Parts: sequence; C-alpha cells; structure tokens
Amino acid sequence: MAKHNYTLRDANGSPIAVLIRRDKRLRKSARWSLEVDGSMLVRIPAKMDNKHIPGLLDSIQQQLEKPQRRVKRRTDADLQARAEHLNRTCFGGRIRWESIRWVPAMKTRLGSCTNGGPTDGHIRISSAMQTWPAWVVDYVIAHEMAHRLHPNHSAAFWRTLTKAYPLTERARGFIKGVEFTRGISLDEEV
Repeated sequence: MAKHNYTLRDANGSPIAVLIRRDKRLRKSARWSLEVDGSMLVRIPAKMDNKHIPGLLDSIQQQLEKPQRRVKRRTDADLQARAEHLNRTCFGGRIRWESIRWVPAMKTRLGSCTNGGPTDGHIRISSAMQTWPAWVVDYVIAHEMAHRLHPNHSAAFWRTLTKAYPLTERARGFIKGVEFTRGISLDEEV
C-alpha cells in the first residue's frame, strides 16, 4: 500500500510527522491516531483521490487545536464549580474543602488533597489533565474529595468512591491507557 509523508503543527507550533497510508479495509472515512513516538498515522480509503488529502489534513489540524481551546476554558473557577456539583450529586453535600485549583503538571500524580496542618482541605489537580474528558477529571476530583472522608486508600475509601462516582473503574481504565501510551507510571492509587 502506498505511503505518503506530511507535516502538521500542533497548537504550540511543534511539527507532527504525518504518515498517510492507504487502507483497503476503509471504504468512506479516514482514521487517524497519534503514535507513541509523537507522529501521526492517517489511514485513508484505498480509493480516495489525492486531491482530498489537503482538506482531510486541514480537518485533522482543527481537531488537534480543539483540546488547546478547551484548556483555555477550564479555569480554577470551573474546577470549583465541578467540585461543588460533585459534592452535591455524589457526596450529598457532606465534603468540605478550602480550595481546589489547577497546578502545574505533577510528575507522577494527577491530584492531591491535604488533611490537617496549615493547608488542610487544599485540593490540587494536575494541569496535565486539562484536555482530558470531563468524566475523567470529575473522577480525579471525586477521588481527592473522598480523601476528605478517608485519608488513605483503605477499603472504606474505595467503597465510598465507587458508590459516589459510578464511572470510577472506567476512569481508572482511561488513566491506565494514558500511562501505557505515554510509557509512564502515574500514582497507582488514582
């Protein structure tokens, strides 16, 4: 099958090597994925005319920029609103905290919550997640909020969290998938 190389730019202006490969299994639509090495593989129908490739690449470029726009919209105030909503709907309004905010990407953690001391009730969420689906961010918020009831990862903690936030296992699976594709290990308890 014929292969063609192109380059797109991410929202930060960094180049992304694009490999276009014709795929006999595809009939009408193209499929693309970001590879572990940072490149992109675009599979197109075998019979797609080459004149459609620039339009397809423009469409993909716009999709790559969407997460960046979403990052700009998600603020600490949005995080506070999500936490208040989750507290009402998942925890019956019984969780108390001082602040919740985005912090620069942590190396191995997605969030943290302090219990006791001068920073009691401060919840921090990694800015690395700002482009992640809302239900995964909600899981991490709920996880940190559950620490206000159970400071460690005891069986009671996990029972409370899974009862409060029904998408817990799905979100944990998403996080494990991110770990796998990026070749990293995040805090195993999240």
